[in-house]
Amino acid sequence: MSIFSYLQQKDQNKTSEAECDQYPTWATPVKKHSAVVKEFSNPMLSFRLAYIFSYNLFQFCGHTWILANTIARFLTFGQDALADTFYSVGFVMSLCQLLSILELFHIADGIEKARLLPRFVQVMEKNLVLIMVIMLEEIQSKPVVCVQLFLWNILDLIRYPHELMCVIDTPSIAMLWTRYTLWIPLYILSVATEGVTIYQALPYVEPTSPNSSLLNSTVSTHIHIPFLLMVYLSVLALGASVTVWQLLKERQHHLEKWNKKMKRK
Repeated sequence: MSIFSYLQQKDQNKTSEAECDQYPTWATPVKKHSAVVKEFSNPMLSFRLAYIFSYNLFQFCGHTWILANTIARFLTFGQDALADTFYSVGFVMSLCQLLSILELFHIADGIEKARLLPRFVQVMEKNLVLIMVIMLEEIQSKPVVCVQLFLWNILDLIRYPHELMCVIDTPSIAMLWTRYTLWIPLYILSVATEGVTIYQALPYVEPTSPNSSLLNSTVSTHIHIPFLLMVYLSVLALGASVTVWQLLKERQHHLEKWNKKMKRK
């Protein structure tokens, strides 16, 4: 093969890369069916592609079930459904949030292309609040917990379909705008609700309160748990601010990339 032919082939390979930056080149969508067949001819790459697709599909189905269950219970029982929402969907919600830790390994391994710090903040803040809710049964029936679960599911039902489309095809501009524009104010509202949840849990973690025996049994008696939660609220606000800043940068990058694509067409 001549140098000219080699450079021409290399240039063609570059132009066939995906429009989404969420996944590496092995998982990028292509327009030609021959390229898709060639991609699936590699067993290792095909397994990684099938894995990340299955993971996003599982999360999407899980959060769809949680949201549908929550809405159906509210329409059936009204405000009475708020008291036992966590009991009806808590297990599936806990499973989905626990599995979300795998996303940190996806980014570290290169299966998914994303910023590690914002995703780490999003995953850990959800899991820490969920662990606190699980351990303190007194706040599981509070309306703020139902609102928190509702917002979490809305956020995930915006994100996971976008990532599924990034695996199998290029997402539309509507999905792209929803993922990187509508997602930001909903995330801010979710963080504010997490702060309210933690604040309402403070009376139940007082060292002198009999309701805090389960939580205090796992922590040294020399540690003042309410003080730690107040410190965590400050850390939560700082982490959320960094995450929003990173999300705004990602939004600008993806929308500019889409505009350049439209201009080329």
